[in-house]
Amino acid sequence: MSDLPRKAVTRTAKLAALPIGFAGRATWGLGKRIGGKSAEIVGRELQQRTADQLFKVLGELKGGAMKFGQAMSVFESALPEEVAGPYRAALTKLQEAAPPMPTRTVHAVLEERLGAGWQELFLEFEDKPSAAASIGQVHHAVWHDGREVAVKVQYPGAGEALLSDLGQLSRFARLLGPLVPGMDIKPLITEMRDRVTEELDYGLEAAAQRAHAEEFRDDPDVVVPDVVHQCDQVLVTEWIEGTPLSEIISDGSQEQRDRAGQLLARFLFSGPARTGLLHADPHPGNFRLLPDGAAGWRLGVLDFGTVDRLPGGLPAPIGTSLRMTLDGDASGVYELLRAEGFVKESIALEPDDVLDYLLPIIEPARVDAFTFTRSWMRGQAARIADIRSPAHQLGKQLNLPPAYLLIHRVTLSTIGVLCQLGATVRLRDELEAWMPGFTVEPDATGQETSAEA
Repeated sequence: MSDLPRKAVTRTAKLAALPIGFAGRATWGLGKRIGGKSAEIVGRELQQRTADQLFKVLGELKGGAMKFGQAMSVFESALPEEVAGPYRAALTKLQEAAPPMPTRTVHAVLEERLGAGWQELFLEFEDKPSAAASIGQVHHAVWHDGREVAVKVQYPGAGEALLSDLGQLSRFARLLGPLVPGMDIKPLITEMRDRVTEELDYGLEAAAQRAHAEEFRDDPDVVVPDVVHQCDQVLVTEWIEGTPLSEIISDGSQEQRDRAGQLLARFLFSGPARTGLLHADPHPGNFRLLPDGAAGWRLGVLDFGTVDRLPGGLPAPIGTSLRMTLDGDASGVYELLRAEGFVKESIALEPDDVLDYLLPIIEPARVDAFTFTRSWMRGQAARIADIRSPAHQLGKQLNLPPAYLLIHRVTLSTIGVLCQLGATVRLRDELEAWMPGFTVEPDATGQETSAEA
């Protein structure tokens, strides 16, 4: 296996082949239809061929290309079932694996960063990686004090690769858009570019992981491994055993799915309230379900390379607008959305139309327990993607303020994972416990005020 392709011309050529391949397959599909095959059958074959090429290229390149693939993988629930099938297997591969670096490259990085005697820091070190991701790969090892550890080694040239890939992918955003109906791909890629520097800095990642590990130490629901050692391009953390969430999605029992879903929602909403940080990379490869005796399971959380810094927790206007929507307060919701920049001053909308747009989306918060399904997710995506629908027309007029972009992506991604799990989740419980502005409590004068978590 070759090293991470770093030369811009090499990576650009691989990525440039994607839209050319799309065009070629469209021509192939037209020929098939002329030859007598139905549009539906040809469409499925085209999707299969597109998936095979797209994710083969993304996986080989790693870098920003693979990061984009992982981000997209949590949205496969939104695809129509006849389209989702061909993508699902290819997407799942990106969640847990990628072509590894050669052993010689790994050793060279460790020698450069940990010193010539780096082997002495470990009682054991497995050369074969246990996991590979967009900017680094993980090796199972035993630290010199006997602790099992995960050693994350950054790919040489990962920074240049990330920037190059995401720059190229932004040019092809229009072609990649059909992967998830109703979602604008370009802002997603732009936001990823903006966070490249942070994710490459293992010092920032170590600080975020330490903050979570300290806060969730001895927590009955969530496990965050401690940081053991950190330096440029190398991060050593405690090893945790558990079943990857991708395996729970494919083979887990309903009890496991429901527990994983509840804990995932709990971590999403409690993390910012407890640490001032939002874990912003919620694809299934970053979570494990850990057995915990009679209590059932706990959620293991990995990879804190991408976080949103929210010192006051999640913004209270999110919880307040949710509550107002559930209460049917169309005018209140509309004015709050205008104040926060979701509706620009130059746009005039009917408050009742905005309420009608929002109500189906927040259905999981309207009931005590909600079962997230792929069909529900597909229904939401189709409602917004259908250019004939009022939801599509209204959605085009809404704005997403930059301060909310990452929160929005993380929330959508988490919902995508919940739908992949098919989990029944008491989401309202988590909102009431952790979401500022969602609950209302009487103050000293008996007037109702928003409760801050």
